Amino acid sequence: MEEKKFLKGTTTVGITFPHGVVIAADKRATMGTFIAAKEVEKIFAVDERTAMTIAGGVGDAQNLVRWLKAELELYKYTNGHAMPVQGAATLMANILQGNKYFPYLVQLIVAGYDEAPHLYDLDPLGGLLEERYTSTGSGSVVAYGLLDEHYRDNLSEEEAVKLAAKSVYAAMKRDNATGEAVDVMLITKQKLERLAPERVQALVK
Repeated sequence: MEEKKFLKGTTTVGITFPHGVVIAADKRATMGTFIAAKEVEKIFAVDERTAMTIAGGVGDAQNLVRWLKAELELYKYTNGHAMPVQGAATLMANILQGNKYFPYLVQLIVAGYDEAPHLYDLDPLGGLLEERYTSTGSGSVVAYGLLDEHYRDNLSEEEAVKLAAKSVYAAMKRDNATGEAVDVMLITKQKLERLAPERVQALVK
């Protein structure tokens, strides 16, 4: 499993809408032109209403997922309630900034819902931006083509889910490091839900 630290290449997308946030990613991992894995999980729930996507080195990213999960559990145990999404994103930004001389080779999205939907884009050195929509990874240029054209502030839940899924699907057609399938997670005040593959497949067709 140690070689997976070198696997990279992906497309991830995050979109806010008035009542929640949706994140999506593909399932392929590559080493150069070699398709190294076809079932890589790139969306992780780190709390009851907070999740993150990973792009870049899989080993680095998975380590950061474990780190953030542990910190959020400790915060909840100590304070009796979940850490706000902004706090979780800021914590991750501080971890990345603290390791900037030996950086984690990742680009992350942290998304969730507390009093409102939140979506944060993080770069390898801890840069943190709150966005209405964003994309990371090698196929993000293609995904942004759809996002820039079709995003609006008043998207419905179904429209946001469909736009996120179709943006990743479009990247799969043009970026050889993006492929296999689209994974989608929906976060609202009521739930954190990973969509069934059959529903995602229907959305992109």
